[in-house]
Amino acid sequence: MTTYQRILGIDYGSRRIGVSLSDPLGIIAQPRATLKNDSTLWNELVRIIRTENVKLVVVGMPFNLKGKKARSSEEVQEFIKRLQQETRLEIVTWDERFTTTIARQTLLDMGTKKKDRRTDKQNVDAMAASLILQSFLDSTKKSLSC
Repeated sequence: MTTYQRILGIDYGSRRIGVSLSDPLGIIAQPRATLKNDSTLWNELVRIIRTENVKLVVVGMPFNLKGKKARSSEEVQEFIKRLQQETRLEIVTWDERFTTTIARQTLLDMGTKKKDRRTDKQNVDAMAASLILQSFLDSTKKSLSC
């Protein structure tokens, strides 16, 4: 029996963490959840990683328009250090530029009501995590098929 392993995508924020998961074959990313960045974060994140049999984590890294790490990247680096200590998994950083904007537009295109987009930022965070992960998966497929 083959055991498939998933890849976890993370859109880090100081208030909320968007989480997405790949399918077992590592082809498609889907939004999973948005977690509060509070004292419950690590227990919940580790639970998802164990329950979903995660083998790799892709964390969005904030860059400015010139391609340099943004100010908030230091906070993301600290998060990654702690995540590595908590999980012992391989962690890859991935450019997250424009993912929140694209996530908002995607929700708009899906017909999400303006009130829901404004009040339910959790959907945007999970969608942004999914976009980060899908970008990583797409680039991996291209490099593997060459």
